[in-house]
Amino acid sequence: MSIFEYNGSAVVAMVGKNCFAIASDRRLGVQLQTIATDFKRISKIHDHLFIGLSGLATDVQTLYQRLVFRHKLYQLREERDMKPETFASLVSAILYEKRFGPYLCQPVIAGLGDDNKPFICTMDSIGAKELAKDFVVSGTASESLYGACEAMFKPDMEAEELFETISQALLSSVDRDCLSGWGGHVYVVTPNEIKERILKGRMD
Repeated sequence: MSIFEYNGSAVVAMVGKNCFAIASDRRLGVQLQTIATDFKRISKIHDHLFIGLSGLATDVQTLYQRLVFRHKLYQLREERDMKPETFASLVSAILYEKRFGPYLCQPVIAGLGDDNKPFICTMDSIGAKELAKDFVVSGTASESLYGACEAMFKPDMEAEELFETISQALLSSVDRDCLSGWGGHVYVVTPNEIKERILKGRMD
């Protein structure tokens, strides 16, 4: 078993019309043993920028704290929030810096940039970026997430339809992966509001 699969995870981000959604499962496990069913993998950097971290749970928390620190320094120096593209480059640089003893995480970054244009990307544990215009996935359920998202995604979805699509894709995917599950956290972000919802798992 790969160390990336040790705790299990599923993270997905999807774009809509001037909005985006990011979702993750809630299970924290040690291989096949479930430890917690309310683990948060998605974190807010600012109102229009979120990051989801799949991989080893200890590194997820360490990397998140480091990213918050670096973003606060940026806010103090520049007196503005970081753009999603800039933040993606920062995350990539931090990961590559530690390439010989990497953080065992695979980030998913989602945000609204200039003119409320949605931006999503993911990267591997040493910071190699993968940009997309529709959806990105990471975690142990990534194979089934790819299939579900390919089947369900439509361009230019409104916020409510986007929520339904990403929720169905996440729930149907984690049912096909024994290392992730127990419902999900979903954030749908538009220029004016953030909607956070918790999905119930089949076992709840």
